[in-house]
Amino acid sequence: MAYVRKDAATLTATEKRRFVNALLEVKRRGEYDEFVRTHIAYYSSDGERGLRTAHMAPSFLPWHRRFLLDLEEALRRVDSSVTLPYWDWTRDRTARSAPWTADLLGGNGRRSDRQVTTGPFAYREGNWTIRVNVTDAEFLTRDLGRRDNPIDLPGRSDLEWALKEPAYDVAPWDSTVARGFRNRMEGWGTGRGSASWRNHNRVHRWVGGTMLSAASVNDPVFWLHHAFVDLQWYRWQRRHDGARYRPATAPGSGDEQHGRIVSRREALPPWDVTPGELEDVSATYRYA
Repeated sequence: MAYVRKDAATLTATEKRRFVNALLEVKRRGEYDEFVRTHIAYYSSDGERGLRTAHMAPSFLPWHRRFLLDLEEALRRVDSSVTLPYWDWTRDRTARSAPWTADLLGGNGRRSDRQVTTGPFAYREGNWTIRVNVTDAEFLTRDLGRRDNPIDLPGRSDLEWALKEPAYDVAPWDSTVARGFRNRMEGWGTGRGSASWRNHNRVHRWVGGTMLSAASVNDPVFWLHHAFVDLQWYRWQRRHDGARYRPATAPGSGDEQHGRIVSRREALPPWDVTPGELEDVSATYRYA
């Protein structure tokens, strides 16, 4: 039977406690840091040669869907009642709303060094030391809303702009495409400055701190954010009944994207699963 992913704002005190405890245990076991390493390893940009899977490519959505499932499976090995909650950033839009509460993810970083000092993932609690991609410090950092150069979270109109797009993705299958649901959701825009960041990308910018790098997985909000992104793919599929992952076939040898993106029936590294096999998750989970 499919389990349910809930809005973080609706979790009971018990559900929040069990989710947090499971996450801390996965971290204690050393499993969590492997998720950070995996995301770093598969984060590549248009300018890099070789296969792109996690970002700036059609497989952005199925790659993260499988990634979330792996973390969820790890959590459920600790506590079978736990599922990934999602953060609806079109509704919970301030540094004091869900999920930034002391009993869930903790709050903003302090102004002096952006260090998160509240909640279960604060460094001083002793349970959440950053070990992968450490630069200046081992503590979690955030700058919610970007205090020195404020930006807003994406709103419902931003999501609608992506959801109404009928094509999943279009050539040249990278960060430059103006059409296609995938890039409108991933959020690579044209121009300069904050206006060029849309949806998924803008949320990373809004959270700031640890969420700004390829090691963004070090902030547990990564999972709640991407669960909400995954929910949008789920909604897009239902709005555009019959619309499929694109491209259906790999670009030919004369195409600049040959060997650089994953088509519908090709294996999606690092797993032995295809994007097509990840399009329907109804037997595994659903959203409340």
